[in-house]
Amino acid sequence: MGMTSLERTLCVLDHRIPDRVPVALHNFLMACQMRGADFGETLQSGEALAEAQLMAWREFGHDVIMHENGVCAEAQAMGCGIRYQPASPPHVDDPVIKSPADIEKLSIPDPESTFPLNEMLRATRILAEETRGQVFVIGRADQGPMALAAALWGPENLLTAAGDPELRPQVLMLLKKCSQMNIAFGEAQRRAGAHGSSIGVYGSSLISRHMYSELELPGDTAFCAAMRRIGARSFVHSCGNETDLLPNLISCGADCLELDPATDPNACKRATQGQTSVLGMLDPHGVLWRGDPHEVKEHTLAIIRVMAPGGGFLIGPGCALAADIRPETIHLVLECAKTLGAYRPDGTLACVN
Repeated sequence: MGMTSLERTLCVLDHRIPDRVPVALHNFLMACQMRGADFGETLQSGEALAEAQLMAWREFGHDVIMHENGVCAEAQAMGCGIRYQPASPPHVDDPVIKSPADIEKLSIPDPESTFPLNEMLRATRILAEETRGQVFVIGRADQGPMALAAALWGPENLLTAAGDPELRPQVLMLLKKCSQMNIAFGEAQRRAGAHGSSIGVYGSSLISRHMYSELELPGDTAFCAAMRRIGARSFVHSCGNETDLLPNLISCGADCLELDPATDPNACKRATQGQTSVLGMLDPHGVLWRGDPHEVKEHTLAIIRVMAPGGGFLIGPGCALAADIRPETIHLVLECAKTLGAYRPDGTLACVN
């Protein structure tokens, strides 16, 4: 008998060899599309969010459900105005911080009672119950410290202040509060039944390695340590080409890094093997969206060939799938994982040379 999705995923996160490469889908937009309702309505309702993710899971049978409502949930809970739209992701319409003096007034809301975090926790509880412990559920803790701070204050304001020595104390205060928000929501996701939680961080496409280590890394490290204390697995997502930033990202102590194909797969495998796991590496906006079946299969095989040997890899799109991606593309990725991603006991691939 083969492993369950949960067992398979835990094998990877524990640096053991599973029966095959697990599949994770960063698919909240595609799930909304499958539900066929207004995105804004779906993304603000726990029951609707869970229904959408369950529809996708029952269609594809992937191993990891990555559950979120976009990248604005904590910003909304902390006071930002958010614009929800019928057929696209939400975005911050009105940052809550108008001047540095507002930072001190920010408080950390209770996720259990504050919209929309309470609805996302409702969705997590439904997902955990409906999948009956057979599937690994990531209840995302939204944006990491700098990304959340940028949403609260505006990206230009945050980055300008970060370079101003006189405003550095306010920036550090804001980042500390954002880190506390990440941890509070991640802990609530675990209580709701999630097996792990994830934050999206500012990487080298936006800031230097030095700025990452000085401003982003402390909060990322605190989040991963907090998840470890409560028995949850920690995931850190970073978009773009993070080849040069890999040592810094690994140092935060995450159980798994979520990475784009822009990061060099060979360098990524060398850096992460035995240090942390990797989720992603498939191209969501190029090959998976526009490619024909042959291109999708060759792309998936190329990633599996580099990233899978020796374990430590969960395959999936490196960022959110487009809402209108073809279902047959996802079925093909699953088929490749089940056949070409099968392991021998020694960690070599059974069907790939």
